[in-house]
Amino acid sequence: QVQLVESGGGLVQAGGSLRLSCAVSGGIFGINTMGWYRQAPGKQRELVAIISNGTINYTDSVKGRFTISFDNIKNTVYLQMNSLTPADTSTYSCTVFGSSGRSYWGPGTLVTVSS
Repeated sequence: QVQLVESGGGLVQAGGSLRLSCAVSGGIFGINTMGWYRQAPGKQRELVAIISNGTINYTDSVKGRFTISFDNIKNTVYLQMNSLTPADTSTYSCTVFGSSGRSYWGPGTLVTVSS
């Protein structure tokens, strides 16, 4: 019954911005970790940004450009992406962890950045 649905992906030119949203429904007790991963064609999935027990970390390639946030009233995780480059082209997936340690994943949303 727990469901994560990402939205906000699309086509954007280099230098542009997108804001991804991840709506969490169904109820998860004690969310303590939430993050965004991405996977580009031919590459392994990589962690982009994560909030864990109040600490935020980003992969080096997005530091200063991306911002992760969580609205606990709307139960929505956001990823604000600025100064996008073609290297950011990927399918972005949202994940959350409850206090039990169980993880939940969304199906992903495609971001394409043109040069």
